[in-house]
Amino acid sequence: MDEPLLETLTSEIVNGNYASPPLLNEDYLPARSVKELKTVFWLESLKLWRIAGPAVITILCQYGTNSATSIFVGHLGDIELSAISISLGVISSFSFGFLLGMGSALETLCGQAFGAGQVHMLGVYMQRSWIILFTFCLLLTPLYVVAGPLLKLLGQNDQIADLAGQFSIQIIPQLFSLALNFPAQKFLQAQSKFDVLAWISFVVLICHVGLLWLFIYGLSLGTMGAAFALDITAWATCLAQIVYIMVWCNEGWTGFSLMAFKDIWAFVKLSFASALMLCLEIWYMMSIYLITGSLENAVIAVGSLSICLNLNGWEGILFVGVNAAISVRVSNELGRKRPRAAKYSVYVTIFQAILIGIFFMMVVLVAREYLALIFTNDAALRKSVSHLAYLLGVTMLLNSVQQVISGVAIGGGWQSTVAYVNLGSYYIFGIPLGYVLGHFAGFGVMGLWGGMIIGIALQTLILSIILYRTNWTKEVEQSTERVRVWGGQDTNNKATNDPI
Repeated sequence: MDEPLLETLTSEIVNGNYASPPLLNEDYLPARSVKELKTVFWLESLKLWRIAGPAVITILCQYGTNSATSIFVGHLGDIELSAISISLGVISSFSFGFLLGMGSALETLCGQAFGAGQVHMLGVYMQRSWIILFTFCLLLTPLYVVAGPLLKLLGQNDQIADLAGQFSIQIIPQLFSLALNFPAQKFLQAQSKFDVLAWISFVVLICHVGLLWLFIYGLSLGTMGAAFALDITAWATCLAQIVYIMVWCNEGWTGFSLMAFKDIWAFVKLSFASALMLCLEIWYMMSIYLITGSLENAVIAVGSLSICLNLNGWEGILFVGVNAAISVRVSNELGRKRPRAAKYSVYVTIFQAILIGIFFMMVVLVAREYLALIFTNDAALRKSVSHLAYLLGVTMLLNSVQQVISGVAIGGGWQSTVAYVNLGSYYIFGIPLGYVLGHFAGFGVMGLWGGMIIGIALQTLILSIILYRTNWTKEVEQSTERVRVWGGQDTNNKATNDPI
């Protein structure tokens, strides 16, 4: 590729025309020379980070909403902080993860439909997902209502459980906002409109901080004020996305359609497979807290593990953005019938993810003696964290690759396959092995976490083999068939979209 053409493509991608640059309507030619490989690597890197950058900002702002709530509530007292942290970390996180997984089915369908030029179907898919997620919100509501008694049953302090239960009931409106929020978010992501999501999330975060101050301190509403602030900002995010879609996304949004009620059950099955895939990953890391709590010297074990997983979570935010970016890249390229572009985007992203993972692992290993100082001055905890740092480094490396492969799976529509792999690697192999090493072999938290890391390594290995053996031309054929079936096309290949 000559220099003027490369400069033109680079300019288009940087300016936001990376979704379908006019000069890249054809698939890549095979890259057989070092120069050709460098060109592909450069272009794919630009496309990836042009999407991943705003996605990371969006996730950081969303993460900051809960963090700001905990910070403001923490100044009310220890009981308030513990209660709200448990409500957000257990009750709300469970629903958040499940509904996010359900909404992830749209990443496959919307991304491939957009790539295939069936842009008008994105609005139909979004409406279909609204119906399904709203129904599941109704099913999840009793969990919020009985949160207090449930937390007591799980062994929480009565005072903390009662306040957490009250707070959970007060944030039920936030739960229902997710039914509209996640599908709208996937609708915009499929079209690579990450800049819009980033700006909305940033503005809402600033407003959320102002509302927290007003309700908690200005009006002295305490934890109830924090709940009001969460409800308002959740619906503000949701409504801002929907207004943008209905006003500025005229191709993807063509009005409410009766087609939203078509093939609901098939859509539920795909959505549930997506939710199962994501939740099996989230619950796997949550389960380590429960098992660690039964070890000897549980206070030190849980404390040091919490510090390590908190640090791991910050790296995770970066790779959740990469996960969303590669999902969009793969689904769009498959929809455009460009198998080599899809394959190259995956290989470039995995290569960069490994480099980033190695970098974070080295930082953790070099700074292992000082990591705990961010959180505590306790000598025993610092020593324990220093020992666990080796496992933390390996976890960061594995997670960097695992998140990319997970994004590829969503983009390609492999959710059911990954769910089965997760079930076997994590729950049939990883957790039992960790339990044996931690309890019976006497390795404590090192053995427990080490066994579960081996489960992650097994999952990553299996998915890497599946990825290596993937026939991308066949994936394009399956994508084309999926768009045809889900797109409601008749025998003349014309989509039907009857408005209400």
